[in-house]
Amino acid sequence: MKNLLMITTVAMALGTAAGVQAQDAAKLAQDKSCLACHQIDKKLVGPAYKEISKKYAANKGAEALLIKKVREGGTGVWGQIPMPPNAGVNEKEAQILVKWILSQK
Repeated sequence: MKNLLMITTVAMALGTAAGVQAQDAAKLAQDKSCLACHQIDKKLVGPAYKEISKKYAANKGAEALLIKKVREGGTGVWGQIPMPPNAGVNEKEAQILVKWILSQK
């Protein structure tokens, strides 16, 4: 019984931490103006985050690739509208954003 209580407490803490991290990432996306071009479940100027997650689900190098793309921009993967570079997003922020984007289902 004691073990079950401890496991439940740890699971709740991890769930709460994941929820806080998702809120922090969503706020970061808003603060860095990502949401001006992207939404979670609808295409706007750029693809929806759920579509990005789906497209890169099987790609083991997706996180590094997308971190680079967030920071340096790119074109051609989702059409001809370019994604501009985001000089105001540092490496750690890009990592937080990309992990959050890839977690969208």
